[in-house]
Amino acid sequence: MDIEEIEEKIKKCTKCPLHETRKNAVPGDGNRNAKIMFIGEAPGKNEDEVGRPFVGKAGQFLDFAMSNAGMKREDVYITNVVKCRPPKNRDPREEEIKACSPYLDEQIAAIKPKILCTLGKFATSYILSSYGFEVEPISRAHGKVYSSPVAMVKIIPMYHPAATIYNPSLKEQFLRDMKAVKSAI
Repeated sequence: MDIEEIEEKIKKCTKCPLHETRKNAVPGDGNRNAKIMFIGEAPGKNEDEVGRPFVGKAGQFLDFAMSNAGMKREDVYITNVVKCRPPKNRDPREEEIKACSPYLDEQIAAIKPKILCTLGKFATSYILSSYGFEVEPISRAHGKVYSSPVAMVKIIPMYHPAATIYNPSLKEQFLRDMKAVKSAI
């Protein structure tokens, strides 16, 4: 299945109650042949408004960090584990992750990135466990490179860019981790 078909399925999805409160599903955005896929947790208010991932303050910092590391947004693919905004930006629930994660798996299979860069604890937990790695807290996992010889992919967890807004002391670490993503290519 190609990425456009997957995105259309996501836009029509009614698998969990989140579809009832969304303005727009947020399938993903970017280069369909990307070597790097960034995976966040769930869309926020701004993303729900426009139907694109990482367009608010966290997205601005993500764009800055990518640019600082020598990457362009149009060269990567950006998506989330959960494709619809949880009410009041609460954390995604287990049943929402279970409903949405098959779409993410299909996106990974269609794009075939060399690097999966997980942003935040929910994306990191889902991807590490899916690829057979022990799940570690994001404070220990960030910046590490997990290589999956079976899937021929590297997984690099990072803090969620929103965390750098609430905790500015994480900004320098986020920028260092982004450079590690770039050098892993």
